[in-house]
Amino acid sequence: DEFSGTQLNTSNWGFDLGNGCNGGVCGWGNNELETYTNNPANIRVENGTVKITALSSGGNFTSSRIKTQDKVNIKYGRIDVRAKLPKGQGIWPAIWMLGESITSAGWPACGEIDIMELVGHQPQTTHGTVHYDKDGYKSATGSSSLHTGDFSDQFHVFTLIWERDNMAWYVDNQSFK
Repeated sequence: DEFSGTQLNTSNWGFDLGNGCNGGVCGWGNNELETYTNNPANIRVENGTVKITALSSGGNFTSSRIKTQDKVNIKYGRIDVRAKLPKGQGIWPAIWMLGESITSAGWPACGEIDIMELVGHQPQTTHGTVHYDKDGYKSATGSSSLHTGDFSDQFHVFTLIWERDNMAWYVDNQSFK
């Protein structure tokens, strides 16, 4: 099972560690202030749920960033992710996929599909986006907003259905564009 016990299944999951500078893109390309760790204070598995916690200490921020790069490649199908999201200024949770050619083609030529992305100061709205390069950077995005509350109140299911000629995004089985 992916998240049984207290450890991630490392056959399928790995970590991005540090602040991105070791890959030549400090701040991971988004001017992120945190350093990613695999410290149990930042990431742990409890009762089948992965819990990622951002922490602040003395103006330094840590969090965790997990990935399936070089372990699992997905092309077409239905992907469901059940998540309860954080909120607050400066928070930017996302569940996204990069093309497996990221190391050779770079971004955005490799492609990126955001299954879910939330800007922390708008905790009632999530976005689904595809990023790509077609004679220059392009993207297409849609969003879904809750009528009451926000995405930190309870767990929701974020879905991408990816077919050869179509992508569709859902929140709690409700499609959005």
